[in-house]
Amino acid sequence: MFPIRDDNPHFITPYATYAILALNVAAWVFVQGLGTEPMLSGSVCRLGLIPGELMQTVAPGTRLEIGPNTYCVLGESRSWYTLVTSMFMHGGWFHLIGNMWFLWIFGNNVEDSMGHMRFVAFYLLSGLAAAAAQILADMDSPIPMVGASGAIGGVMGGYIVLYPRVRVHMLVLIGFFITTFAVPAYLMLGYWLVVQLISGFLSIGAEGGGVAFWAHVGGFVAGAVLVLLFRDPRLVDRHPYHGWSRPSPGRSWRRLDRWR
Repeated sequence: MFPIRDDNPHFITPYATYAILALNVAAWVFVQGLGTEPMLSGSVCRLGLIPGELMQTVAPGTRLEIGPNTYCVLGESRSWYTLVTSMFMHGGWFHLIGNMWFLWIFGNNVEDSMGHMRFVAFYLLSGLAAAAAQILADMDSPIPMVGASGAIGGVMGGYIVLYPRVRVHMLVLIGFFITTFAVPAYLMLGYWLVVQLISGFLSIGAEGGGVAFWAHVGGFVAGAVLVLLFRDPRLVDRHPYHGWSRPSPGRSWRRLDRWR
């Protein structure tokens, strides 16, 4: 299942969301070379978050192969700046497009609840919380962590608190059968969180790279808490579908269309 849009209007132009999208795309083009080597591997090595290096739990000089003839030399510095730079790096086209799509759908309405500058602070703090969760899950990991999904998880956590009953339209593919359904945000985002939790527990002890599930969980939880501090009640109250008492119009489980 994949979200394609929501039934949620916004009242301010989401400049901060646009700016974050643009920064991610710019980093992909100019820093990561559109995913070409050696720029991709080099950027992941230099600007990705490596828990073992940050926590100094890996031996200095440890070499990690992350691409064709590309190695990260670990343990030479703490590189605290990677807590931020890693949020704007990605591992591939689908990684970037998927993250930016989720930010596009959910970011504007969360920004709508707090304003531009507060949203930037909210986004960055959610990303830092996501990084902390992943570090705590595996402090010795020498694998670079990149991607905006932890911070975007915070946006999704904020969304479920603000607009739990707004309908989110989902694209469902089952073999050659394609259909769309609209479900309440609390079901779609709650399902997403459960998948991340299950996947996170299953990944405990696994070796090698993969998805940073605990970063997703940490970002989501942080966003659900931080939105209570960052939201502006005046902006939220003008929104027609905020809270549990104001569902978006229509039946939440209505099937919208179907084609083969």
